[in-house]
Amino acid sequence: MKSEGHAEASPCEQALAAWCERFPVSSSGRVAVAYSAGADSTALLLAAASRWPGRVTALHVHHGLQAAAHAFETHARAFSERHGVPLQVMHVDASHEPGQSPEDAARQARYAALADMAHSARAVCVLLGQHADDQAETLLLALSRGAGLPGLASMSERFERHGVAFGRPLLATPTATLRRWLLDHGHPFVEDPSNADERFTRNRIRAVLMPAWDACFPGFRPMLARSARHAAQAQRLLDELAAIDLARTGVPPAIDALQALSRDRQGNALRAWLKQEGVAASAAQLDELLDQIADCTTRGHGIRLKVALGLVSRQGAHLRYLPPLQPPTL
Repeated sequence: MKSEGHAEASPCEQALAAWCERFPVSSSGRVAVAYSAGADSTALLLAAASRWPGRVTALHVHHGLQAAAHAFETHARAFSERHGVPLQVMHVDASHEPGQSPEDAARQARYAALADMAHSARAVCVLLGQHADDQAETLLLALSRGAGLPGLASMSERFERHGVAFGRPLLATPTATLRRWLLDHGHPFVEDPSNADERFTRNRIRAVLMPAWDACFPGFRPMLARSARHAAQAQRLLDELAAIDLARTGVPPAIDALQALSRDRQGNALRAWLKQEGVAASAAQLDELLDQIADCTTRGHGIRLKVALGLVSRQGAHLRYLPPLQPPTL
C-alpha cells in the first residue's frame, strides 16, 4: 500500500516494478524506452520516467513507411519535451528486399536503429512496449504455423541484440488496461492507421481471432502469456540438455556418440549444433538427418543432406556443416 497522499501506481508502473524484480536494472547509466508515440510506449515511457527520474531517454524510429510517420515524430517531440525526457530520433530506410516480408524488414531496421541510439545514449537497456495482446497474437501466429517450443515461447521478457539488452515489461498487461489508464489521466497518444490494414496477418488475427477468443474466454490474454512463459522455460531446459549432450558428442558431433542417445535427444542436440553454425533445419530435414544417422552403421556409409543453403555431411567419424561456397571477390 502506498502512503496517504501518494497516487497509486499505474498498471504500467506495477508491471515495470515486477519486471525489474526479475531482471534488475543497473543503478547507474541511462534507461532507454522505445517510444513510437502510440499508447503502449507512452504508458511505458511515463512509468519509466517515474521509476528513474532524470535517467530516461526516449528513442523514436521514423520508418518513413507511411505519411503519418511525420505526425508521430512531431507528437513524440512535443510529448517528450512536456515531460522533460530527452528524445533521440533516427530516420531509417525500412524498405524490404525481394522475398522479404515488409514486417520483417521494418523490424530489423527498427532494432538496428534502437541499438545505435542506445549505444549513443549509453543506455544500460532499452524497454519495449509489447504487451499481452502482442504476446497472444504472436502465440496464435506460431500455433497456426505449427511452430515448436521456440515459436510457442513467443516474445521473451529480456534478450540481447546488436550488443544491447532489451526488455519487455508489459507482456502480461493487456493494451486495454494501458489505454484506459492513459485516457483516465489525460495523456495523449497517436493511433497507427496501419494497424487496421487486414492485408497483414497479424492485423487479421487482431481483428478477427482475438475478439472470438475473448468472447469464449474473457481475460485470455494473460493466460496465453503464461503459456508462452511455460514454453520458454521448457525450451531453456532443452537447451541445457543439448549443452550436456554436445559436451559428450563433441562439436562437431561424433556419429557414434549421437547414436548412443535417444532419437529425441539426438534431434535436440543437432538443432543446438546447427544453431551454433547459424542455420536452422526444417522438421523434414531434421527427420531425414536422423534417419541417415540411424543407418550409418559402417565405416564407409556416407551422410549428405542439404540444410538451409549448406550441407551436413559425414567426414570420418563426425558430422560437418559445410556452408555454401561464397563467390570469389573481384
